[in-house]
Amino acid sequence: MANVAVIGAQWGDEGKGKVVDWLASRADLVVRFQGGHNAGHTLVVGNETYKLSLLPSGVVRGKIGLIGNGVVLDPEALLSEIAKVTAQGLKVGPENLRIAENVPLILPLHPALDKAREAARGGDKIGTTGRGIGPAYEDKVGRRSIRLCDLAEPGTLSRKLDELLLHHNSLLRGLGAPEFEKQGLLDGLLALAPKLLPYAEAVWERLDEARHSGKRVLFEGAQAVMLDVDHGTYPYVTSSNTVAGNAAAGSGVGPDAVGMVLGIAKAYSTRVGSGPFPTELHDAVGKGLGERGREFGTVTGRPRRCGWFDACMVRQAVKIGGIQGLALTKLDVLDGLSELKICTGYRVRGEVMKRLPFAMEAQAAAEPIYEVLEGWSGSTQGARSYAQLPAAAVKYVRRIEELVEAPVVLLSTSPDRDDTITLRDPFAG
Repeated sequence: MANVAVIGAQWGDEGKGKVVDWLASRADLVVRFQGGHNAGHTLVVGNETYKLSLLPSGVVRGKIGLIGNGVVLDPEALLSEIAKVTAQGLKVGPENLRIAENVPLILPLHPALDKAREAARGGDKIGTTGRGIGPAYEDKVGRRSIRLCDLAEPGTLSRKLDELLLHHNSLLRGLGAPEFEKQGLLDGLLALAPKLLPYAEAVWERLDEARHSGKRVLFEGAQAVMLDVDHGTYPYVTSSNTVAGNAAAGSGVGPDAVGMVLGIAKAYSTRVGSGPFPTELHDAVGKGLGERGREFGTVTGRPRRCGWFDACMVRQAVKIGGIQGLALTKLDVLDGLSELKICTGYRVRGEVMKRLPFAMEAQAAAEPIYEVLEGWSGSTQGARSYAQLPAAAVKYVRRIEELVEAPVVLLSTSPDRDDTITLRDPFAG
């Protein structure tokens, strides 16, 4: 059986939680390979709803969860999340959660800098969550990160904090924000050390062992391709590579171990925060999609912007992200609409384009070119086979497949894990 990597094919919030949960029940290990607690997955299991930000979804299914080196880890956020799911009846400890010893840590100064810079941007805000993800990744690239393994070496920790504060306090001072003192940070990290170090290990070794023993690994991505720091709608993106290629570097395996790449896309489009959104709807239809789809960010609670399905953008994500099959979610939200629209391209200053351009002004100027399809009056909610879908719904899905140039292998028709039409088993390769 092959491994599977799950990534978002739009701007995030595509309903990855349900799909990842369904796949995690059949995997042996589940790995988070990028992002931080700025992304979240909502899992509905029976009468219980779990909202995860850092924990790999597999812990809900009793599987081993791994946090890879490509993640930036907020220790307090992790411990708080563990306490929350423990109160819901889950057991999370070093026996089923392991963290790469070389994972960079998010310290209190990171969200402080994040928020100060957003405030300084005024009306040009990027729309970050203010949780310090970007500044933590900057420190990683700048070779000044405090990593989990550093907590075992107080001398190393002290020296690295000197360098870190030299950088951050200069920036905070320039932004008119309060500076940080070394002793408070040092004491806080040393207090966290005995709580965190029992989870630390060389995750790459465990993954190598899993590969040679034939275990199934699920690589769990956060955000989505169009939020990728290189390939997304820059600068309105996250601070990591969200494409499947980063599953290898972000967890410590070779690219041949990633397996099938499954992209998740809603049957319409949503986006949280700032940035271009060509198919966004500001009318009653857009409001209705948001209400029926309960479109609020898992982490931030912010209402999501809603619009028609953008096949041009998803096709771009398929090609850049190496997506081999799509899981199409929330088809039931479209029930009852008399007509549906799919974006097949853009007009940018009079030019017809079949891709979303990278330049900021060109992105903002992109006007969608729509193809109109017939809606359906019947219900798709809870359907578990194509035979239970209205004919117009099947036609809509088939047209999406043609336009994005990728097959729909899973079709979700409600938040319930079992309300899924399986057309191809991702673990079968």
